[in-house]
Amino acid sequence: MASSFFPAALRRVALLAVPASFAVLSGIASAQLGDMLKSSPLGGGGQGAAGALGSFGLSPSSITSGSTGNVAGVIEFCMKNNYLNADSATSAVKDKLLGSVSGGTQDSGYTSGSRGIVSTGSGNQLDLSGSGLKAEITKQVCDKILAQGKSML
Repeated sequence: MASSFFPAALRRVALLAVPASFAVLSGIASAQLGDMLKSSPLGGGGQGAAGALGSFGLSPSSITSGSTGNVAGVIEFCMKNNYLNADSATSAVKDKLLGSVSGGTQDSGYTSGSRGIVSTGSGNQLDLSGSGLKAEITKQVCDKILAQGKSML
């Protein structure tokens, strides 16, 4: 009830002041994060989604997946949606990772990843497909996940 005393704009600013670690741990859905980025005063003023992510203490380079299957699935998603080149080197990384996952394409981490869901080791998720993140941020996350996949080989 106390939130009804504060205007919506003030509540948004208060949410943005919460440290990123709390926001991630509290399980804020990625769609809500995207909505906050689009509507936040921090997301405006020319800094865009990258600046707004930075204000949360997040960056595309800080996002990692928690499982080999999820890395392979996210790489698949990124290739299908042209965030990564679908060349033989990228496909080879995905295929090698997928070959080391019991269950292959039936692995729950892979199926989530192939839909654009990055699942962290701590159980949090970032939806690259519908989170409101701009294409350049999604590409950076895809590049980071590909680098993570290469380091797992």
